[in-house]
Amino acid sequence: MKVLVVDKFAQEGLAILEAADGIELAYHPGLSDAELLEQVVDADALIVRGGTRVSEEVFAAARQLKVVGRAGISIENMDLAAASRKGVVVMNTPFGSATTTAEHTFAMLMALARNIPAASASIKAGRWEKDRFLGVEVSGKTLGVIGAGKIGRLVVERGIALKMRPLVYDPYLAEESVRQMGAEKVDFEQLLAETDFLTLHIPLNSETRHLVDADVLAQLKPGCRIINCAMGGLIDEDALAEAIRNGSVAGAALDVFDVEPLPQNNPLWKMDEVICTPHLRAATVDAQINVTVQIARQVVDFLQRGVIVNALNVPAMAGEQLAEMRPYLNLAERLGAFQSQVSARGLQRIVIEYVGDVIRFPVEPLTMAVLKGLLTPIHGSMVNYINAPHLARESGIEIVDMRSTATGGFDNSIRLTVFGSDGEHSVAGALFGQNDYRIIEVDGFHVEAVPDGHLLVICNQDQPGVIGAIGQILADAGVNIAMMNLSRRKIRGRAISLVNVDSRIPDAALQALRDQASIDSVVQVNVQI
Repeated sequence: MKVLVVDKFAQEGLAILEAADGIELAYHPGLSDAELLEQVVDADALIVRGGTRVSEEVFAAARQLKVVGRAGISIENMDLAAASRKGVVVMNTPFGSATTTAEHTFAMLMALARNIPAASASIKAGRWEKDRFLGVEVSGKTLGVIGAGKIGRLVVERGIALKMRPLVYDPYLAEESVRQMGAEKVDFEQLLAETDFLTLHIPLNSETRHLVDADVLAQLKPGCRIINCAMGGLIDEDALAEAIRNGSVAGAALDVFDVEPLPQNNPLWKMDEVICTPHLRAATVDAQINVTVQIARQVVDFLQRGVIVNALNVPAMAGEQLAEMRPYLNLAERLGAFQSQVSARGLQRIVIEYVGDVIRFPVEPLTMAVLKGLLTPIHGSMVNYINAPHLARESGIEIVDMRSTATGGFDNSIRLTVFGSDGEHSVAGALFGQNDYRIIEVDGFHVEAVPDGHLLVICNQDQPGVIGAIGQILADAGVNIAMMNLSRRKIRGRAISLVNVDSRIPDAALQALRDQASIDSVVQVNVQI
């Protein structure tokens, strides 16, 4: 599999790709747009930094691209919509530079507190202005942190080490989680009113753009200092400049800006109270190695084992959580594949119910797995975890997922119900062990079968001789039965049989089964995950 790397890459990351079995490294830093389109045609994976734009044109040119890896956190150079339409996984390295970014935040905070850049510039200009650069201590001051994700938590840890009082505003975190990191969760207004040093660690979106505007700046504790090493656009820069001019804000330290490189008409760059750095949050030797090593490992894991980590167009999962979820993902995909082959014509609506222990995990990846299994027999090998939801929506299929703690006799189970031109049909499965998947119910009949390999689904009348006839016909065809289970609701009523066999059943044998008066229907299923 060809892995194309088109930006400068640390040798440590290249070494991982070179040593990986089944992978051919093509290292071509500095390709032009036209050269990239030529090289990506036969690439299975593409790895970039911030210098290459992965546009819709690139995805269109790539015939067999499966994954794009971004060594770094920013994804402004990625066309995620085009990637999802093509079914390409896009990964980044959100934590490879977390420590470096947290450290840069505190470097900026300390420099701001003690006026270090301005004092250094003064001395180098031949002046000795000791009284001009009176600073403040950080010990005992209140550190206001907006957003306590990975980087925000590291900033809180460092604030505590410096004897600061950390306050956190993060509406997505439980109060107990904030308390465990040693901080106090507060509302936005309290944070603004009590903070001496305000630092931002949130993404930029429609809700957070210019979060710190003139109104917010007016609510800040007088003399507050602001640090932003997260994303440009979180702060209204004109409003910040005015707040510094009128003295309500003591100063700011900014690593990111609305427009980069910083234009000369920006009001902040000439202000002595403002420290500016050119997007240096991840600019350490250590971080550059970390992100290249991390993305190389992620791409190798994906290509070799199908492991998805830090993907931007699928629900994010940590590697440890993914390992825990893998058996459930496999079960979910097997149930989808089974139901698709048994009855999935004219699909209009599907309902997926997650019951018991499985609901401790996020269900979005599980739903993707169900859809992949369900749609692959219909659409073929083009279906993957990424585009399965898109294909379902394009087909007009309504998708509903439900969660329940009522186990019904099993510690965990997943039930898939489809509504289509064949009416309503369902299948449920459970995990009996790490890799012991079982079908436990089909259309309300309690059964037990392994959703793996060749499987017969037989609907029949409950009467003597049916099992014998099935066994004889399969024996005559040279097909060995590995496992057989029959279920009924009442004597002499309707029954269902699930038969695991060791090989594909010949068409003649299937027809012989269908010709039995006591058998209503026969479906051969092949579950290969």
